[in-house]
Amino acid sequence: MKNRIYLDHAATTPVSKAVLDVMLPFFTECPGNASAVYATGREARKAVENARKQVAATIGAEPHEILFTGGGSESDNLAVKGTAYALREKGRHIITTAVEHPAVLNTCRWLEKQGFQVTYAEPDRDGYIDPEQIRRAIREDTVLISVMAANNEIGTLEPVAEIGRIAKENGIVFHTDAVQAVGAVPVDVSVWSADLLSLSAHKFGGPKGVGALYVRKGTRIDPLIHGGEQERGLRAGTENTAGIAGLGKAVEDAAVGLAENAERTARLRDRLTEGILNAVPYSFLNGPKDRRLPNNCSVRFDRIDGEALLLRLDLAGIAASAGSACTAGSQKISHVLRAIGLSEDQAKGSLRLTVGPENTEAEIDETVRTVAEIVLDLRNLFRP
Repeated sequence: MKNRIYLDHAATTPVSKAVLDVMLPFFTECPGNASAVYATGREARKAVENARKQVAATIGAEPHEILFTGGGSESDNLAVKGTAYALREKGRHIITTAVEHPAVLNTCRWLEKQGFQVTYAEPDRDGYIDPEQIRRAIREDTVLISVMAANNEIGTLEPVAEIGRIAKENGIVFHTDAVQAVGAVPVDVSVWSADLLSLSAHKFGGPKGVGALYVRKGTRIDPLIHGGEQERGLRAGTENTAGIAGLGKAVEDAAVGLAENAERTARLRDRLTEGILNAVPYSFLNGPKDRRLPNNCSVRFDRIDGEALLLRLDLAGIAASAGSACTAGSQKISHVLRAIGLSEDQAKGSLRLTVGPENTEAEIDETVRTVAEIVLDLRNLFRP
């Protein structure tokens, strides 16, 4: 797989060498169960608690407020379902947005079948949610507001600090899906007034299959998985020690290099975006020009089928996405692109390219040339 250009970091990122080195001992030299009292068990527990401290330090939390999960989707489910059921006697109304990740949207739709009511705030053309729309949606029986920090498809950075303040003023639990934000932009649960925050290791150089949920002290949630007393009884099951250790190292390293990496990836993103828009007639930016994730380039092309474009890019050695990795292959039009007002044809002609720390200017320039050649060729092939 040499000489390929990887531009799908929003879907997943390579595990760094430093993270792998931290993980490996827990597969071989120290295989103990973190709940055991013998020496290797104590070593495993030490690694888990160290990772808890690393995650907490990165997002401005206390270690005891961090729960480890199997990934971002589980964290979202635990936050939304857990809050809904813990507070169902107080109220059964939830506020979220039409551009959330499926882990939140599908959870809310499931809750609607259980008798809950959900208000879906609509975005503007850039995917931005007006905090006042959230305020107007609040009812006496509202128990949860869930708004993502950064959109996984078009990169919009949502005003979560303002929305969090609105939730706090009204005594409502506030959850934010920060899976795309952690490791990319500064995250602070106090500044955001967040009661619950989801993150996933594989979005910032960590392993797949492990995530975390921040639960502010005093916030009530019901568990989804029942069994042992791991994670304060809120997430039963033997701890994934290697994965958790990798998550801790990855989030710590991402925090240390945050400003430098964000500046570098933003330069590459702008070079990529401007290059494509200048090289390809009738191409357009999806999402905001500013106030977006530093690595996200989402563009669309008139008279282009996105699936054909992706296949041609893959043959050319470039990994990209038509939208969210969680909707790829589903044959469905992106709910995010439709929510911001794109037609079906416009949404089908969209391409998401997301930059990572290993990408180079040469790779960006090669991608611009390749995208332009393929788009123009496809238009000629299908010219009426």
